[in-house]
Amino acid sequence: MSSPSSPILTEFSGRSGEILERLNKLYPALIDLSLDRLIRLLNDLGNPELHMPPIIHVAGTNGKGSTCAFLRAIGEEAGLKVHVSTSPHLVDVTERFRIAGQLVSEEELSETLIEIERINQQQPITVFEVLTAAAFVLFAKHPADLAIIEVGLGGRFDATNIITPMVSVITSISMDHEAFLGDNLAKIATEKAGIIKANIPVVVDQQDPEALAVIKETAITLNAPYFIKDQEWSVTPTANQLIYKDAKGTLELPLPSLLGQHQFRNAGLAIAALRNSKLPIPDQAYQGIAKAVWPARLQQLHGKLTELISPDSEIWLDGGHNPDAGKILAQLIQDKWQDKPLHLIVGMKDNKNVREYLTPLIPLSTSIQAVVEPDQHLAMPISEIIKASDNLATSGGTVKDALMRIQSTQPVRVLICGSLYLAGCVLKQGNK
Repeated sequence: MSSPSSPILTEFSGRSGEILERLNKLYPALIDLSLDRLIRLLNDLGNPELHMPPIIHVAGTNGKGSTCAFLRAIGEEAGLKVHVSTSPHLVDVTERFRIAGQLVSEEELSETLIEIERINQQQPITVFEVLTAAAFVLFAKHPADLAIIEVGLGGRFDATNIITPMVSVITSISMDHEAFLGDNLAKIATEKAGIIKANIPVVVDQQDPEALAVIKETAITLNAPYFIKDQEWSVTPTANQLIYKDAKGTLELPLPSLLGQHQFRNAGLAIAALRNSKLPIPDQAYQGIAKAVWPARLQQLHGKLTELISPDSEIWLDGGHNPDAGKILAQLIQDKWQDKPLHLIVGMKDNKNVREYLTPLIPLSTSIQAVVEPDQHLAMPISEIIKASDNLATSGGTVKDALMRIQSTQPVRVLICGSLYLAGCVLKQGNK
């Protein structure tokens, strides 16, 4: 299924952006869930996907990026060289490709894209397929011990799903991208479960029963061993520890570095995946969960923007953008953030369910301002956000405008939220 054409220079810049813009003209569909074009291109490239390090493949609705961050942190704590492919990027396209611990350089990425463009020979290909091919080329070129590959959208027909991993991971599944994945949880779960491979272990987060039934049926059909939260493994937080348990024993670990109760589960997914892999991970390396970094997921900002609010106030940034993300934020606010007035600054992508996202957050907020940044990709109009809030939100203009409207001499907490694209725009304004 494809979407209408869309300019991509709002997302990409530099030399690599110019190459991607040329490639975008070959098949200007923002999303087209199919594999034939990429299979053809990879074959012409010499099938780099067959020459990568052992792979962990991560699908799901919420928590994919955080789970990848925990996987990387544990792997690096164990002394492994780790490649990571994630999407979307926030500020620069190079963020999508981490090679043995370092982001790819603009020069190497551009050279890789030029080679892909040459090999492709003007044949139809989507930009995400090109970026996926670039990840495989880069990861095959550079030796490493582990490659972590995040699914872009769905799973079954996602461009990443031509790989054969050593472990598959399915994070929390909820309603999102319904136009592409289906209008109920069973349909969406069917797409996510499409990453499960015959005889390959799959590690699964707790799920709605409807989604879990689909995942288990798929795994059983493919003879794929499955490891489900609170069945084959569990995580239990205490005041200062995370207790992980499975058939191999118990781990007493520091709390995850990423905030929110949902991150206990994401850390557990990463631990379970690595404990069911063939990689040599010593028990002490799992303490790496305390070192994971993942921008725009409840990230506290510092720098220029904080100068616009009162002293001792805080600004936080979160890119979650679907109804479940709104519930997760609401839970955190109730549990941890009752000490200061909370002001929301909300911007969203134009196809998101803003009403259900905002519903749990509205009663916890002192004020809500709807915003759009000038370079925010596919932004929802401010008027639509206000309408979805039953007119409880007000127009904030840009993020800077909204911050300047928060007039308080007392310490407050500001949460900028609703979109990874908005988060990228905010981070471009500086966080130092």
